[in-house]
Amino acid sequence: MARLDRLRRLTVRDHRLLSWLAEHYVLSAAQITAALFPSPRTARLRLAVLHQLEAVSRFADTTTGNRQYLYTLGPLGAVVYPTQFNDPNRADAREPRTSIDRTERIIGSRRLTHLLGTNQLFIDLLAHARTDTTTGLARWWSEQHATAVFARAGIQPDGHGVWATPGRQVGFFLEHDNGTEPLATVLRKLRRYEHLAGYGPRYPVLLRVPSRRREQHLLDLLAGVPTAMPVATGVHGDHPAGPAWTLTTHPGTRRRLHELPSDHGPDNPATNPYRFTDADPP
Repeated sequence: MARLDRLRRLTVRDHRLLSWLAEHYVLSAAQITAALFPSPRTARLRLAVLHQLEAVSRFADTTTGNRQYLYTLGPLGAVVYPTQFNDPNRADAREPRTSIDRTERIIGSRRLTHLLGTNQLFIDLLAHARTDTTTGLARWWSEQHATAVFARAGIQPDGHGVWATPGRQVGFFLEHDNGTEPLATVLRKLRRYEHLAGYGPRYPVLLRVPSRRREQHLLDLLAGVPTAMPVATGVHGDHPAGPAWTLTTHPGTRRRLHELPSDHGPDNPATNPYRFTDADPP
């Protein structure tokens, strides 16, 4: 089938998925289903078509015991959404020769499990917005996107988003922790936000960890410690839109994401080029 004919078969929903794969590297079948499709069967059938059209590439998920595919951009998808996010290990890596080269970098990345875990929080928010249409994920940036935009501040979050609810938009930076780093390393990441807090947005930093025990250790270490940004802890598996977050300054209460303190910063774009507006694309 000619390329033009294949392009004509792509739907609005297909384009949304391809744009995500261009920036966020990889999504599982379950994640794609939750964010975009009414049922696993409908997702499976459409993903099979997209694979046949070479819009997506797929490979078996070896990160868990799940028998599902993981999806990346295919050759056609890379034509529609050429991207600078080519290597999850190195932002300055040479451009891949083909989409297959890019996919092989993702499959072989030591950060594959981390990527899927980071993306899960945003997928959960997108899935929530499908059932509660008064909410929405107004911005979803990958680590490399956020690092590039906030280069002046020197921060390197695992992801950045803006969660919109009636009358409020809460920006946040995600630090996804798989429990493999010493807690001292996790805490050092918070110091990077001090510079940004001086002139830009003051968004909560979400420290998402794999267990209640590790979360409590973090809360104990941060008790009484002033931080430049609001800091909230949460645990993998708790729904991010729900009462999943504990502010380090108020450890006795769990809050919903939209209840966390969030300040978009000065209105003047000269002093705050990072300010979120309703015109920002997701």
